[in-house]
Amino acid sequence: MSQFFTIHPDNPNPRLIRQAAEVLRNGGVVVYPTDSCYALGCHLDDKDAVTRIRQIRKLDEHHHLTLMCRDLSEISRYARVDNTKFRLMKSNTPGSYTFILEATKEVPKRLQHPKRSTIGMRIPDHPVALALLEELGEPLLSTTLILPDEEGPLNDAAHIRELLEKQVDLVIDGGTVGVDFTTVIDLTGDVPVLLRRGKGDVAHFGIED
Repeated sequence: MSQFFTIHPDNPNPRLIRQAAEVLRNGGVVVYPTDSCYALGCHLDDKDAVTRIRQIRKLDEHHHLTLMCRDLSEISRYARVDNTKFRLMKSNTPGSYTFILEATKEVPKRLQHPKRSTIGMRIPDHPVALALLEELGEPLLSTTLILPDEEGPLNDAAHIRELLEKQVDLVIDGGTVGVDFTTVIDLTGDVPVLLRRGKGDVAHFGIED
């Protein structure tokens, strides 16, 4: 049975955050709140945990998993970003955006899109997610928690535990969050390209609403 932590959404308990980070370091799969919806996360280098997340979501290798980062310094390590793109992301993060970027050699091949050598990256605007990333000290490999037979993301932590108690190691209850997807923007070309309209405002990227 998975563990269940109730953490204040605005003032996360440091002890529980440390315990959650330890679960991740030990190969666990964790459900945690973000500014858009609940997400599944695991340690970047844990191949077995990544496989478990893909099995839960029934995702193939062509589906981007996202590197959840605490700040832009981490993004620049794992993605190729010029000054223009860096400034664009800086003015819109943290926030409900996922950016598709060219991956650097720091990103394992198995985590990149198999044909494009790209990776999805984002900086969440949620105290619990940011505290967990700060404690972990590195990005979290993540994906939206939407099950194959559901139309949208799950939003109730207790219900999530009932459904996934044998498939994940920890559910962090951060209260009710949204059920909106992030806005996905491709920044691999000369101009931003909208791939999915979501919670994040696209006007900041020169994209007509």
